[in-house]
Amino acid sequence: MRLLQQLSAKSYSTFALDTQLAELVELESLAELKTYQPTTTPLLLGEGSNSVFLTDQTQTILRYLAKSRTLLSEDDQQVQLHIEAGDNWHQLVSWTVTQGWWGLENLSLIPGSVGAAPVQNIGAYGAELADCCDYVDFFHWQSRTVQRLSKSDCGFGYRDSIFKTALAGRGVIVAIGLTLKKQGQPKLGYKGLEHLNEHSSVAEVAQAVIAVRQSKLPDPVVLPNCGSFFKNPVVRHSVFEAIQSRYPAMPFYPQADGLVKLAAGWLIEQVGLKGERMGDVGCYEKQALVLVNFGQGTAEDLLKMISLIQLKVATQFAVQLEPEVRLLGN
Repeated sequence: MRLLQQLSAKSYSTFALDTQLAELVELESLAELKTYQPTTTPLLLGEGSNSVFLTDQTQTILRYLAKSRTLLSEDDQQVQLHIEAGDNWHQLVSWTVTQGWWGLENLSLIPGSVGAAPVQNIGAYGAELADCCDYVDFFHWQSRTVQRLSKSDCGFGYRDSIFKTALAGRGVIVAIGLTLKKQGQPKLGYKGLEHLNEHSSVAEVAQAVIAVRQSKLPDPVVLPNCGSFFKNPVVRHSVFEAIQSRYPAMPFYPQADGLVKLAAGWLIEQVGLKGERMGDVGCYEKQALVLVNFGQGTAEDLLKMISLIQLKVATQFAVQLEPEVRLLGN
């Protein structure tokens, strides 16, 4: 176990606001987690790629860093894996692609840790974690035991799960189980993947996804950001039709339940905010869905930018955008 005190939050959030963390605890194993006895419930943090510290934090921050990978079973059709929560998500995806296993390729280059993936039910380019997740192992603070939650127990939805609702603050995700296929059908329904076909390899799909993401998303080391800042709104068909009648070229994605997912970045661009700034925070010039810190951004700048975007999109489209990023201290 490692205990750190009085730290700048800049190193623990890729948005890099200049706030302070009073105390941070890092645990390297499940054994350490089971012996750790916090006096108050700590705030969990992965790699900070989806968290923004708006204010100085007095609550203890906990990072769980165990990161082993275990092959549970393998046959001619598929493999089953057990992955600890501290593993880096993109490194895991790259490893599975190198093995020739299908399932995670469309989720390439998503920043963050494995443990954060179920919380958001991370997704991109027509795929999401729930597609191949078998279970999540969850350590409960109260019982001091690990519970295995099946996929159906996890309440996975669009950028949602039980870990954001009923189990929020009640424990720590320590591992996930995955089933990946040895033969796959590429998911190519998103812009930027049109040059691929049904015969493309898993590596070719992953490389294409990485190329698209790198062309649109700034490197947080160079320009601090948390990637896609808002959820893509899912609306009733009547709302979709009303907007489409005015904007026939609008991108949209029909959902199985009859609702329609819209592209938040497109909506923000249509209201003229791509490249707009509030102080030192603004919409990235290559992708309006990404908010960036140009170096000296403050929480006030960020909150003003969020409010402006939400107001303009609601006024023009009657659609309410919700942040996908976790705002801490608001």
